[in-house]
Amino acid sequence: MSERPDRIPEWCRGEEWCSVTATASLLGRKWKPVIVDRLLKNGACGFSELEGLINGISGKALSNNLKELEEDEIVNRSVISERPYRVEYALTDRGRDLEPLIVAMREWGSAHFGPDSKKDNP
Repeated sequence: MSERPDRIPEWCRGEEWCSVTATASLLGRKWKPVIVDRLLKNGACGFSELEGLINGISGKALSNNLKELEEDEIVNRSVISERPYRVEYALTDRGRDLEPLIVAMREWGSAHFGPDSKKDNP
């Protein structure tokens, strides 16, 4: 794992370790759960394919988030060919273990923000 200050060891200092804080620090950025969701739904993807599956993400944001997910052993990056240079991203076992959490996020989002939800928020 990288040595950035927002990583799990920094967030979980103190006498009591918090599993929610650890998970939130891993997936807490806007695009990370979306990337994991798309890889769960579609399997291994090339960069451009993955970018096309995520509405609104910039290439730079996708690249940065994939790099962090790779550092955290959630995503594996494999070079498929040198000419033309092509890489593929796939979830690791650790990444696939996030499926129940991602499914719960999908269901909660549909229930509270979907077209059939009974939301009172603007």
